[in-house]
Amino acid sequence: MVWEDAPSHVCRGGDKRALTFCCPPIKPCPVIMALDDAGLTPQEYIKIKEDFGRRTKLGEGEGTCFGSLVWCCKPSKPCPLRDMTLRNINMSTDEFLILKKQLSEELVGSSVYDDEIKTLATTFDISIDEARAVLKEYHNDIRTAIKVLRMKAIDDK
Repeated sequence: MVWEDAPSHVCRGGDKRALTFCCPPIKPCPVIMALDDAGLTPQEYIKIKEDFGRRTKLGEGEGTCFGSLVWCCKPSKPCPLRDMTLRNINMSTDEFLILKKQLSEELVGSSVYDDEIKTLATTFDISIDEARAVLKEYHNDIRTAIKVLRMKAIDDK
């Protein structure tokens, strides 16, 4: 897969990078908390996604739920509308994920984990490099990184 550490969907506990796979914020759901975490208003979020869609092939997808691939979920979640659109426009899953990663970076930046890395380092009294390495080893899954570091702290006692 071209985006090795692509996050789980926000509604399944994924981090704010997963906003790239979310629907428009039209009802109360975890996307609202992710937007807050990313420092985006719902209007800013919609504008960024729509602008990205106008510049890329993710703007295609009239037959999808919200009329554009920018709102579509990850390929790991079955969706016949998204998949049909991808086939119709000759877009591979890899190309879709490359564009979704670029969209994610526009939404939340590419150094999303700086705060998490600092918090891990401070909380577990480890270096920034060690915290970064643990987070990377566990594919930027902050929950798993915390569990691993807790277990390590217990073992070191």
